[in-house]
Amino acid sequence: MQSYTIGQAARLLGVSPDTARRWADAGRVVTHRDEGGRRLINGRDLAAFSVEVGQGAHTEDEEPYTSARNAFPGIVTAVKLGDVAAQVEIQAGPHRLVSLLTREAVEELGLEVGMQATARVKSTSVHIDRT
Repeated sequence: MQSYTIGQAARLLGVSPDTARRWADAGRVVTHRDEGGRRLINGRDLAAFSVEVGQGAHTEDEEPYTSARNAFPGIVTAVKLGDVAAQVEIQAGPHRLVSLLTREAVEELGLEVGMQATARVKSTSVHIDRT
């Protein structure tokens, strides 16, 4: 299973490394140390935590996101395989993206919960709201 440094986890969660460190210090996400003494977070633990953070991401006193580029680096939080099709969920900071693709594509990419992935969105119609 892939593990992530505090800095990598922070980037995937859309927060500063200091915030990720504070969450780890508070026990909100479990860390372990590698041979070099770096704190690491297990990929499955980070995936579960990213869902928790994403569900509570928008509070009234936060600035809302108004627009985003088409690349969303994040962490795979769910993979559902069917006979032919598959559904993959990625938590990219406060954004939850769901993609429907072929089972073959998921297997070729080796996608599994806890690994880093980037969702790319292409659309001919994009709506932007300013609140």
